[in-house]
Amino acid sequence: MCTNMRALDFKERGELKTEGFTVKSTMKNSVVVGPPAAGAFRERPAKPTAFRKFYERGDFPMALEHDAKGNRIAWRVEIEKVDYHQYLPLFFDGLCETVHPYEFFARQGVHDMLEHGGDKILPVIPQLIIPIKNALNTRNRQVICTTLKVLQHLVVSADMVGEALVPYYRQILPILNIFKNMNDLCLELTRSQGKK
Repeated sequence: MCTNMRALDFKERGELKTEGFTVKSTMKNSVVVGPPAAGAFRERPAKPTAFRKFYERGDFPMALEHDAKGNRIAWRVEIEKVDYHQYLPLFFDGLCETVHPYEFFARQGVHDMLEHGGDKILPVIPQLIIPIKNALNTRNRQVICTTLKVLQHLVVSADMVGEALVPYYRQILPILNIFKNMNDLCLELTRSQGKK
């Protein structure tokens, strides 16, 4: 009679959930709970960027210009005369930003400089790797998509840039390996940018 009562009690409570590799896990009718999530896809908070500091001090030779087509950067000097060794890594550092106006200025500044840089881009490649890695390490989908689009523009911006990136694949590719199966990653950003 007593064993029947215990069996009914156990059925009312349901299955016994326990952690793996414990004595309880070997008991009859116990269910082993899986390990907690490792957090590989969880967003990491971005550290304060040098881009934000320089922008707030007013060190960049640019301003925001409003026109009928939307916002754009008004450069105070010709882009071809800008010191690429100083400013291009700072703009790449700003790719981690997600707050307006920092995000807009960083993204647009990078594209403007890559469009007009030509031969000045290739010598700066080693200085761009750490900002690219930091942007990808945030694991923020918007930042990753923006960084991937910037990498695409970087590769076609000048001759031999793609080849110059090859030694740095070990720093860039591990983060992309985590997100490789998420096909809708850049679709989200493309849709959100199309609405702006």
